[in-house]
Amino acid sequence: MPSEEIRADVDAARAGDDAAFARLVEETYADIFLLAARLTGNHHDAFDVVQDAYLRAYKGLIDFRGEARFTTWLHRITLNCANTLIKNRDRLQCDQINDDVVDTIPDHYPERRLTDIEFSTELVEALEGLPPNLRATVVLRDIFDLPHSEIGTQLGISATAAKVRLHRGRKRLRAAMESSQEVVNKYTTDDAYEARHAM
Repeated sequence: MPSEEIRADVDAARAGDDAAFARLVEETYADIFLLAARLTGNHHDAFDVVQDAYLRAYKGLIDFRGEARFTTWLHRITLNCANTLIKNRDRLQCDQINDDVVDTIPDHYPERRLTDIEFSTELVEALEGLPPNLRATVVLRDIFDLPHSEIGTQLGISATAAKVRLHRGRKRLRAAMESSQEVVNKYTTDDAYEARHAM
């Protein structure tokens, strides 16, 4: 949807047009879900974050003044919702349910439509291992390709601080990926294989 149409729908939604807000949700849902999924690390929490983000956006739309783009504003709401969920989740430390309910409706998993973004299991695990502030910065830059200034705006920090966080986040990601590869190599070399099967 062109930005002029988004602006028109934002104005209409602010005036109480629920159909216009529904169009905004439809237009932004895939990106917002992907952002939430990368921040929280799983689909279940991502659904909760997205639902909360759109509810907050709907309630707060009357105060949206358009100083930033609607998508930027929505990203920031999503980041705040994700951070709140992560803090609560980490505090509660509940056992995770290992058996996921299989949902076969493709529209419920919009990230499947984003086939140009491929993530290895190791990368996803490394990303989930980052602290939330570094994870958010890496996701916004390397997945959403936002400039440092916009990342700073969304996270409430300076562009310089965003660059520093990005550097730290990428460095930790690299270290985690290298460590993961070393473990794989340790258990898949010919010598290791022969040693395990010689017993």
